[in-house]
Amino acid sequence: MNSTLRNTASIFLGITLIYAFNSCNKIEEKEEEGYIEVTGGKVWYQINGKGDKTPVLLLHGGPGSSSYGFDPYKKLSNDRPIIFFDQLGSGRSDRITDTTLMTVERYVEEVEHVRKELDLEKFILHGQSWGTALGLEYYLKYPKHVEGIIFSSPYFSTKRWIKDANELVKTLPDSIQSIIRTNEKNKTFSNEEYKDAVALFYSKFLRRKERTQAQKDTATKYFGTNVYEYMWGPSEFTATGTLLNYDRIDKLSEVEVPVLFITGEYDEARPSTVRYYQNLVPNAEFSEISNSGHATLNDNPEEALSVIEKFLEKIDKINN
Repeated sequence: MNSTLRNTASIFLGITLIYAFNSCNKIEEKEEEGYIEVTGGKVWYQINGKGDKTPVLLLHGGPGSSSYGFDPYKKLSNDRPIIFFDQLGSGRSDRITDTTLMTVERYVEEVEHVRKELDLEKFILHGQSWGTALGLEYYLKYPKHVEGIIFSSPYFSTKRWIKDANELVKTLPDSIQSIIRTNEKNKTFSNEEYKDAVALFYSKFLRRKERTQAQKDTATKYFGTNVYEYMWGPSEFTATGTLLNYDRIDKLSEVEVPVLFITGEYDEARPSTVRYYQNLVPNAEFSEISNSGHATLNDNPEEALSVIEKFLEKIDKINN
């Protein structure tokens, strides 16, 4: 082989190796994770993907749950950063006992602090359950950074939530309804019969697809029970905490960015209510995920991710 051919072959080989290396990098993006100091402690975050499309910031439910339930979202990180973080008091973030930290206002500032630390000038918010209330509150205070919002299984009003929950409780056997009402009246929330009734409700309207024992153990370990009980209450259908009078339905009309509402077919955030919310937001979209309860990414991740991906692509086109 003469020198010209050798040089050409070397260049070709080099280009091939670079292409292969870059392709592998795109497929196997390294995860970035760490902790951010906020008022009251440190919050854990993780960034999946490093594409150039608009990042998505995930706001989990609860209050007191964790970003663990968002794991299927990693499948959408091939061309954009997907940012997970656990709110203070839950998940892998610092646990708290100071109830002055358990306020809507402080959690909004926590989101803003995370945004600043991660240098997110523009991003898309995805809130789930309580995370939708947090997302709405954040948008109302810091709208210039938000290019779109996904309200998944939304909660904007305790009164409306409890009304829907009561309708769902009525679909349970009379004996179960009696157990729930008796223990609520007596405030005996640790009663075993009450716990069993709660579990039945959850199996129908919260998470219809059974998780593995390992997944259950992890979710339990990450759950901030004291935050949930202080801000919300003992169960999904019983509110006794500081959010008892929370209602921001009247603020939905102020949202001016693209919005997607998602709810499950059997969601405790009932489809009829979520349709109502959709009609309050100009040009908002709605999608009902089949065979799913409140945890759409657990019950039917394929359909949920497909709907989410199409919405994200729509926002990309608007901004390009």
